[in-house]
Amino acid sequence: MRIGAVNNYSFGTSAPVKKPDDSNPISSKGEKALLVKGTFIAGLGLGARLLFELMDGDFVFETLGKKAEKINKKNNGLSKNKKFLTGVGIWAGLVMMFIGGFAALYTMFKAPKINYQGNINSFKKGKDMDVYIKGNAVEKEIYTQMNEKAKNADDEEKAKLQAQYMQMKAAKNRVPDFIKLK
Repeated sequence: MRIGAVNNYSFGTSAPVKKPDDSNPISSKGEKALLVKGTFIAGLGLGARLLFELMDGDFVFETLGKKAEKINKKNNGLSKNKKFLTGVGIWAGLVMMFIGGFAALYTMFKAPKINYQGNINSFKKGKDMDVYIKGNAVEKEIYTQMNEKAKNADDEEKAKLQAQYMQMKAAKNRVPDFIKLK
């Protein structure tokens, strides 16, 4: 006897209908991507500094210049200006290849720390967003209830609801610090 996989779909539909909900937009992947980007940019800076400080300026200009000329000799039939510009481009490419390679190595070296720190950041930000989202839902519900009471209230109750409304406005749910509003 053969047993197949169980599908959660009914025969009439192709996929379950998904309701929109207020879910937390913070993810570990997003936090880790931000850390990888920052680490790579830091690695670019360190690679440039390493190239120009440790290798001495002569190495960068003379040795890489000679390598660029050697590669550029393969381009036959170019005018003098085009040959010079391609030589400069090749030299810049070699410099960027060194700097980019160092940045990639630096990022790979920092990968375990990025993974750990990304998990911590996403946990902290996720908790802040959960509080904010739940606070907004509660606030919305309170405003809805106050609106319903105000429809059937007399003047005294409306004055009391107005005071409560002002208190609610003063205690507005605060947006988390890491969210940048336009």
